Amino acid sequence: MKDEQGEPAYGGTNWRRFAVAVGVPTLVAGGIVLGIANGALAATFSVSGQSFKISADKLEGDGFAQYGGKLHPEKGSDIPVALSGINKAKLTNLCQSVKTPGLPISLTIRAGREDGKPAEASELLIGLTELSGDANFKNINIGQSAATLTKGGPDAHDGTEAGKNGFGQEADSVVITNLRQIGYSATAATFNLKGLSLKLNVDTQTGKPPECF
Repeated sequence: MKDEQGEPAYGGTNWRRFAVAVGVPTLVAGGIVLGIANGALAATFSVSGQSFKISADKLEGDGFAQYGGKLHPEKGSDIPVALSGINKAKLTNLCQSVKTPGLPISLTIRAGREDGKPAEASELLIGLTELSGDANFKNINIGQSAATLTKGGPDAHDGTEAGKNGFGQEADSVVITNLRQIGYSATAATFNLKGLSLKLNVDTQTGKPPECF
């Protein structure tokens, strides 16, 4: 399986870079990969298998949890991901984009661009394969059982049997500046997109329509 840029959809993820990017030791990445290898399942719904990009100038999260899992696409093999849960999130200058495979078309959604009016989400859970930015965690626990995670929201834990021995981490809060991530799924109990703007982009000359990054 390949993403819209022709790169492998998974398997080529640099977990060491992922761990460094979010400001925690490489041990965390190793634990997440171990959770994936043990077969922890992340989502109860099927996904399309197509990736999308999310960026934000700043993400402020109240309650954070992360563990390894898999997503189930309608077609193809399971996709290993890092599940990141945030109980309450504020995102400044949020952008989400998805590119149509094989066509010079992309869809971009922007919100939270006005000062003091960020996009807001509750019980946010994202299945991602890449993340970068400058991160600060408050009261982080690394190596906690993935089945016992509570701070990232009611669904941000591994409820399978494998989750009891799965590797997880959680923190009271997280702040990430210059957020860039590639994901395959996102769910939220509520999503308040202030200043919402949606645009369909077509670029037949270069074949590279605008994306978030």
